[in-house]
Amino acid sequence: MKIVLLESLGVSDSVMEGYAAKLEEMGHSFVAYPKDTDPKVQVERSKDADVLMLANMPLDASVIEKASSLKFIDVAFTGVDHIPVKEAKAKSIAISNASGYATQAVAELCISFMIQLLRNVGKTEERCREGGTKDGLIGNLLCGKTVGIVGAGAIGKKTAALCKAFGCRVIGFNRSKITDPVIDEQVSLEELLKQSDIVSLHCPLTEDTKGMIGEEQLKMMKKTALLINTARGAVVDSKALAKALEEGQIAGAASDVFEMEPPLPADHPLLHCPNIIVTPHIAFASKESMEQRAQIVFDNLYSWLAGEQKNAI
Repeated sequence: MKIVLLESLGVSDSVMEGYAAKLEEMGHSFVAYPKDTDPKVQVERSKDADVLMLANMPLDASVIEKASSLKFIDVAFTGVDHIPVKEAKAKSIAISNASGYATQAVAELCISFMIQLLRNVGKTEERCREGGTKDGLIGNLLCGKTVGIVGAGAIGKKTAALCKAFGCRVIGFNRSKITDPVIDEQVSLEELLKQSDIVSLHCPLTEDTKGMIGEEQLKMMKKTALLINTARGAVVDSKALAKALEEGQIAGAASDVFEMEPPLPADHPLLHCPNIIVTPHIAFASKESMEQRAQIVFDNLYSWLAGEQKNAI
């Protein structure tokens, strides 16, 4: 089998050399390339591959059309909305993801966002650098808040568990029944938005969730409420969120994800509104989670080569 890695997995050269050596010992060839989003480059690099491996780089549909030997796409990421899944399945190409590798990393960043917003960390840091004080910027505790979790998968439940450790009440909205007691109550999306002091998004991007949080939904939230998005950028209407922040419809927000992968255009609405923390898609990216991701994605590969697919999409 020819196995082609289309972008870095964010681990050390020595770790990658170990994985490559094992594949070569098994009789397979392994080629790793630097990231390139140019469809023509992707097609050229993939044309004779049996297996493609990549992380969150968008994979052009033309790759599926041209890669006549392709049998398996091994995605080193949880979401697969950047992969032409429909086209791949039409050609019976198997797809696996790396679900679970970033659960702790994303949940920890969510808690960080909540505390930073509640305690006015950004504003007070600016004051401190300017020789000022905390006057007028006394914040609030996370303890005692109602946190609404939208999407009770592994990351949503881990975030809920950390919130419970801080003394929060946790409610959840999910398309299927929530059985984990870490969620105190399952409610409708409307009730979650109305009741929550903090809304934390953890749902996948689908036709149903695209634009799920728009102007109408933001108006349902408390004026003191916070919105945290570490899910997918397109779940939230960015223009509506910017307007809600500018008009004081909600108190603050944090967004680690956007409609496109950073770098963002200079005129993106969320870069120019008040009371928001923006980060360039860092939630999954810790050294520990990168190593775990590599382990999962290569385990997916070894299992598929042995005739047993894991983490199938």
